[in-house]
Amino acid sequence: MLVHELMSAPAVVAPPSLPLPDAAHLMKSRGIRRLPVVDGSRLVGIVTDRDLREALPSKVSSLSPWEATTRLAAVSVQDVMRRSVLTTTPDADARDAAHTLLHHRVGALPVIDDAGTVIGLLTVSDVLRDYARPSDVQNGLEARP
Repeated sequence: MLVHELMSAPAVVAPPSLPLPDAAHLMKSRGIRRLPVVDGSRLVGIVTDRDLREALPSKVSSLSPWEATTRLAAVSVQDVMRRSVLTTTPDADARDAAHTLLHHRVGALPVIDDAGTVIGLLTVSDVLRDYARPSDVQNGLEARP
């Protein structure tokens, strides 16, 4: 099986200048936990829900809600994104991609085409969803009631 058969597509991406509150809203509204960051069409990083949580002020912070909101609005995705990103290609073997996810302990791999454009995202959930499918569906047979 190839990556393009499992990946989530199209990928939801963000520019490096996107303010963190906007990134958090985008991720929540789309129900995603990882956001590839692209400059034009080039992948430059990835931001996760964990990165966003770590950037938020602590609940025991001495900042007022107004100060916290003002400071957070001044922080953009490029300030908290991870710049070193493991990737895969649509024609890569899904088992190899799953091994990369497991070995490097990451939750997703951006899928890039020959031009380097992010076209999808392969997540651990995508791999598990395929693994959990009934074997008759995996073999191209319809499940019968």
